[in-house]
Amino acid sequence: MSFINSNKKSELAIINKALTEVWRFLLRSISKAPLGVGALLFSVSSFAQGDAHVNARLDARQIAVGDQARLFIEAQHDPSLSRLQWATIPDTFNTLEIVERSKIDTVKNGNIVTYRQRLLITGFDSGVFKIPSIVFPVIPNSGSAYTLQTDSFNLLVQTLAVDTTKGFKGIKGIVYVKATWLDYIWYIVGGIVLVVLIVFVILYFIRNKKTAPKPQVPVESLQDYYLRQLRELDARQLWQKKQVKEYYVELTGVIRNYIEARFQTPALELTTDELLYKAQFHPEMQPYLGLLTDTLHMADLAKFAKYQPLPQDHTDAMEKANQLIDTSRPVITIATDTQTQPDKKTPTA
Repeated sequence: MSFINSNKKSELAIINKALTEVWRFLLRSISKAPLGVGALLFSVSSFAQGDAHVNARLDARQIAVGDQARLFIEAQHDPSLSRLQWATIPDTFNTLEIVERSKIDTVKNGNIVTYRQRLLITGFDSGVFKIPSIVFPVIPNSGSAYTLQTDSFNLLVQTLAVDTTKGFKGIKGIVYVKATWLDYIWYIVGGIVLVVLIVFVILYFIRNKKTAPKPQVPVESLQDYYLRQLRELDARQLWQKKQVKEYYVELTGVIRNYIEARFQTPALELTTDELLYKAQFHPEMQPYLGLLTDTLHMADLAKFAKYQPLPQDHTDAMEKANQLIDTSRPVITIATDTQTQPDKKTPTA
């Protein structure tokens, strides 16, 4: 049984060797064909032995200086039968350079695993350059290790066609082009956008600026206003300076102005008797009739009868005027539920 298997292996080795020689002959024939043949758009080489198989394909047979050609490499094998090591490929060979290497893609189809990689090759010297064979070591699970290699390729690197019949021309100097406003259009647009953004930000902060609340000036009530006038009059010490008439003229002026503002009565236009007569029938002025009578009569005596009041009379007149204004503050009644809070009144200052 082992003899039969060894015979089969020998036959397979002979067949693989024959196929390899035929394939190499075909590739050598193709490489010697003219470069302009349109049917030869790319070259392919592949070798197989046992379960492993490798091939390479070049997508161009000629390129211009600095242009690029793509070399596609593919290797297949059965991992259960052998172990394939990826080829070691240098960065440069025969003045050609590898400018890019793709990642090695792995595709598994049943027991067969396929590895693929793309190399980007360029050249900067003109001529025909050889891309060497790419060697892959294969280590079978049983038997001796062997190598598989792709065929080599010839790559023609051409320069641009030069008309040698014409003379050499010198290098031209720098030509300055006259600038127009269109050359600065993006600077102008950027400046306008920047100005608009700055204005927007300024307006935004101005409109949303939190101003400090202004201190509220306490509202002075009517009574506090005229009481302050009485204090200012008393501080001037007119009667102490023998200005008795002036003292009572200003005192009665404060009282009459207050009556007009508080009780809506034309006190400045009425005589003392007329004002007291109206006060008798005014429902809000009736409680203050006594204070008003004493103050106005004392003032009339000092102003018109040349009466010389005593210091106590001056003091009493000022106190009664203060009492008249201070005690005549309005009373506001708040209507409430009589069942819960009956007859509740809140006085205001």
